[in-house]
Amino acid sequence: MAAAAAALPSQFKSLQHHLRTAQEHDKRDPVVAYYCRLYAVQTGMKIDSKTPECRKFLLKLMDQLETLKKQLGDCESITQEIVGSAHVENYALKMFLYADNEDRSGRFHKNMIKSFYTASLLIDTLSVFGELSEENVQHRKYARWKATYIHNCLKNGETPQAGPIGLEGDDYDNESEEAGLFSLPSKGSPPSSSAYNPSNMPTTNYTGIQIPPGAHAPANTPAEVPHSTGVSSNPIIQPSPQNIPAVDPSLYSAKPHGDLLLTPEDFTRAQKYCKYAGSALQYEDVGTAVQNLQKALKLLTTGRE
Repeated sequence: MAAAAAALPSQFKSLQHHLRTAQEHDKRDPVVAYYCRLYAVQTGMKIDSKTPECRKFLLKLMDQLETLKKQLGDCESITQEIVGSAHVENYALKMFLYADNEDRSGRFHKNMIKSFYTASLLIDTLSVFGELSEENVQHRKYARWKATYIHNCLKNGETPQAGPIGLEGDDYDNESEEAGLFSLPSKGSPPSSSAYNPSNMPTTNYTGIQIPPGAHAPANTPAEVPHSTGVSSNPIIQPSPQNIPAVDPSLYSAKPHGDLLLTPEDFTRAQKYCKYAGSALQYEDVGTAVQNLQKALKLLTTGRE
């Protein structure tokens, strides 16, 4: 990927951070790396697929995708879009939750900024599966704005305001993405070894942003940060003990009501709960998996959530 990055056409400048995120995840999470590159290909085709340099770059990127697809074999996150979508969405939300917890606790540092910004890039990537939900659009806007706001405060020697504060319209600085969003001086940056406590994770009040209750992400580490960014790649979150909810006894013998008529929307919601459960199991988050499976089963047997 390094060679391809060096030859990035100027027309594709807006994709450089998605491609860097793909490179960062080649070993850590190849599924995330795959969809970041797929997003770059699809978006690049829309930007310019005719100019020789752009066409050459896109063909090289497609070759990388094919190679990665063969390496992943029969991975369901690649062969089944609904599983892949859940994988990337939960990964992005996990990073968002980590960064927001650090922000609300007043711990401002490079890893937190990196997590906010990478979460926004991964939400971009979700568009390969279809139109983004309103919740994801809001999370992306908030995460990208927060990363820019905190970066600018620290760069100017100011103390950022912790927690959700009103976005002033769409006034966040896109140019900072190109001006070294993660090039803050290390002097005075707080350590990033604070423990993750899921009980402190907020679910609402992002100035109107609401996290879907079924999309809770497990407490794993955020994306590994490469040395080239100047950000420490030491682990910054400790896994938390499992908090497995009690299973509703009535679900053990649950059967669909004889006159139950499920709508297409019901099936879609049930699928979503199942994909969240499957993605949670990839991170060994039993509590979230059980919770979502119970919701799916209740919906399919009663028609109610």
